[in-house]
Amino acid sequence: MISGRRICVVMPAYNAEKTLRRTAEEIDRGVADDVILVDDQSRDETVRVARELGLHVIVHPSNRGYGGNQKTCYAEALARGADIVVMVHPDYQYSPRLIPAMAGMVASGHFDAVLGSRVLGAGALAGGMPVWKYFANRLLTLFENLLIGYKLAEYHTGYRAFSRRLLETLPLEENSDDFVFDNQMLAQAIWFGFQIGEITCPARYFAEASSINFRRSVKYGFGVLATALQYRAARWGLLRSPRFAAEGRKLAPTAVR
Repeated sequence: MISGRRICVVMPAYNAEKTLRRTAEEIDRGVADDVILVDDQSRDETVRVARELGLHVIVHPSNRGYGGNQKTCYAEALARGADIVVMVHPDYQYSPRLIPAMAGMVASGHFDAVLGSRVLGAGALAGGMPVWKYFANRLLTLFENLLIGYKLAEYHTGYRAFSRRLLETLPLEENSDDFVFDNQMLAQAIWFGFQIGEITCPARYFAEASSINFRRSVKYGFGVLATALQYRAARWGLLRSPRFAAEGRKLAPTAVR
């Protein structure tokens, strides 16, 4: 706990057998009251390792995609009483040692969401991020900052902390089950007036770390552009989207175990 707030760490997992143990070992269990892993039909021994580590494990009956996995993560964390939820990938790309700092920033009351940014400082390129991904990240972020009207160092990190209030407010079920879910969620957070903070986070790129291929990256990029354009059109009153509406579908209670 931090300041009496129950902290839950969630890990959306797919084929993370080789890196899960290292990731879990760096989670400060003096801070994290609960650790949940949601497996998206991995083809390796991710579930076995997670259970050996004593994590709370949910296994999807079929692959739901990265966004669908996160929806289950957050719904389960809320059901188990989380006040602050930190998502860290189990592929050891991001440092779990920053969980107390990120959760603390949310617990301070200054922020409803905190992002572990790879591009603040020298984290991304120094950690091995491919140059083409780095420049795509910078261009997409510039485009989004201009259209959305909010200044972030990057919108594309997978290391995030959220308050319970944010997760209960956003219509997350209106978002994609694919990778663009991450981006749509941040656009929603800004739309509903939540404050987002950032912290420098070193990142590692190595063979076992998950990374989408070029084709999926291009698809994600177009999804990001579409999200920013939809946001701006909704702000101008040219588009009404359930993604940016208070009556949009909220997270449903998870039924899988």
